[in-house]
Amino acid sequence: MSFASREKAILSQWEVGVGMVAGGGPMARLPRLIGRNRALEVLLGSDDIRGEQAEAYGYVNRSLPDAELDGFVDALATRIASFDKWAISNTKRLVNTSLPPDVEIAEGWDTCIKSIGRPATQSRFKTLFAEGFHKPGDVEDRLGYYLGRLGR
Repeated sequence: MSFASREKAILSQWEVGVGMVAGGGPMARLPRLIGRNRALEVLLGSDDIRGEQAEAYGYVNRSLPDAELDGFVDALATRIASFDKWAISNTKRLVNTSLPPDVEIAEGWDTCIKSIGRPATQSRFKTLFAEGFHKPGDVEDRLGYYLGRLGR
């Protein structure tokens, strides 16, 4: 399960914007989660996704006002924790059968690792790091905007 703040959440699959293939399974997982067309938009578009859009796409269960987020998650976790552990674990086990097999994730990871060393990727990374990538500030807060400027 995943929940997001309407005011603060910024989700991103930014890798294509720097010339990489994303690792960790998004090509196998996102189409199952949000549909093929939206997965292509998220992965290829490399743009920021705010909480409300993430909820509308099915990327997160819900987006809530930031002031309500922790209370909602705590209440849900407490509720679930009060239920029978056998029923919880077997429900999770059976739901997990719909997840992509490891082989689908492994191919994406291998391609991701290969893409990191590409000259085009290294050049885009260099530009992003010079502008402040991976540091608190505007590039991190508006990564999608900065990625959109790289190829121009």
